[in-house]
Amino acid sequence: MLKGAISSLVIHRMPRYYRFLGDLQDEGVTRISSKQLADRMNLTASQIRQDFNCFGGFGQQGYGYNVDVLREEIAHILGLDRSMPAILIGVGNIGRAVVKNVNFEAKGFTLIGMFDEKESVVGQVVKNTPVRHISTLDEFCRENKPAAAILCLPKAATKPIAQQLINLGVNAFLNFSSYDIYLDFPDAIVENVHFEDGLMTLSYRLHEKENN
Repeated sequence: MLKGAISSLVIHRMPRYYRFLGDLQDEGVTRISSKQLADRMNLTASQIRQDFNCFGGFGQQGYGYNVDVLREEIAHILGLDRSMPAILIGVGNIGRAVVKNVNFEAKGFTLIGMFDEKESVVGQVVKNTPVRHISTLDEFCRENKPAAAILCLPKAATKPIAQQLINLGVNAFLNFSSYDIYLDFPDAIVENVHFEDGLMTLSYRLHEKENN
């Protein structure tokens, strides 16, 4: 049972819990306390308990957490036990890397279509999925009703595609561009992947260390 609105910080920690619990399963660990999990993840036991209590809590006093059960519960919270249809737009280097290296089915999605405007790319098959021309996007979305779109596009191309998709009923995006979709579409559900922001943040932290 969810307890009111969940902080975005808590939600963004849930995938990390899921990954660490998977590592524990690989090691054959069947039970873990909040303190032991906190030590592994460089968090506090109190923080972990607070996070899990947002979703009802999963541990037993004096026992801790059953690793298999907890990971299954987190998978359900994250929707990983569903299979929502998704499309990818922009089959360049980043788009191809995403398709080839991401297990969509294990992350709650099924990749049902890919689109690009380059004639040299259209018709290619990447990981068993054909690349369609962007001109067919409207018809495809009306027929297949994707729940989300992965945008691997240049900044200038992202806004019109986002508008087109929102008009088609798609308003959830994994956005690899530097265009901030929220500025023009505040009701959209967006997760940004900004490599340049990450590099600049890393640069700041290195600079800060050098000057302390």
